[in-house]
Amino acid sequence: MGNGPDSGKLLLEEYLPHPELVVPEHPVAKAKFPAIDAHNHLGRWVGKGAEEVARRVEEMDACNLKACFDLDGSRGAPLGESIQLLKETYPGRFYVLTVLSWEEAAKSGKKVGETLARELAEAVEEGADGLKIHKSLGLRVRGLDGKLLMPDDPSLGPLFVKCAKLKVPCLFHVADPIAFFKPLDRYNERWEELANHPDWHFVGGDLPGFQMLMESQERLLEQHPDTLFQSAHVASASEDLGYVSTLLDRYPNLHVDMSARIAELGRQPYTAREFFLKYPDRILYGTDVALTAEWQRIYMRFLETFDEHFAYGLGEVPDQGRWRICGIGLPDEVLKKVYYENAERLYGPPA
Repeated sequence: MGNGPDSGKLLLEEYLPHPELVVPEHPVAKAKFPAIDAHNHLGRWVGKGAEEVARRVEEMDACNLKACFDLDGSRGAPLGESIQLLKETYPGRFYVLTVLSWEEAAKSGKKVGETLARELAEAVEEGADGLKIHKSLGLRVRGLDGKLLMPDDPSLGPLFVKCAKLKVPCLFHVADPIAFFKPLDRYNERWEELANHPDWHFVGGDLPGFQMLMESQERLLEQHPDTLFQSAHVASASEDLGYVSTLLDRYPNLHVDMSARIAELGRQPYTAREFFLKYPDRILYGTDVALTAEWQRIYMRFLETFDEHFAYGLGEVPDQGRWRICGIGLPDEVLKKVYYENAERLYGPPA
């Protein structure tokens, strides 16, 4: 028997149901208050030059995006290019964070933290607004002994001490969704996504489990109470807001951004709304999607309305799972903090 409607079978990739639900819709054209996207990657636009950057600024203006973070700042000449094309050309519209040479620095053994601390100081002197650490720390970067370097490794201490001394926040991405660390079988809710991106599946070998990464994150926060941390993607644990709440209660130096997690937040709207209302000073607006007004408006709709059952992405098949989301209708005083006040308190106003 073949596949298709006539056979009684249908391939999952061919199944594209259109919801019949009729509910009120309240599209958001512009953010109610000037927003700062505190988690985005602009390398693709910077690499195309000034004209493309100008188009991104037009997209920002179209949806009331006051400023945007670039987490692709790198170091040296590429960092200088990003600062010139973004911050110097458009004052007050961009933040640029530096990304350090983790693979190279790891070869310096126990002095890896000192090496990275020097790189950070140079980047800040050049104009970087903060430090971005990728999930490769803990999942890919290896020390001289061949073992994976974990975020809380004592050898990295000088780097985080330098962050505190320079008063620059550290934006770190500790882990991916918990499903990425589970077997890729019929029970995995992210099966389609992982099938399309097998390199995102972290199972096997000496790779740490999700819980190991969470514990490493906690030890890092405890080791460096004077360092301000912005933990990406709701501390990489948006599936368990109760756990994230314990982190925020325990570590006053921790903040989280909501980037690339409205799919998770929007399917638990009651819990998510209570989370935002409880921690209005600790959550930063962020998207981690293409810098277009069309994408930003989805995130803004999630925050500003009580709309039900709407798409959290632009594709016919959502990237993260076959579900829709509900808005959490935040009050104005919370919206202001999430949209821009928290980012400006941590990083200062965009220069």
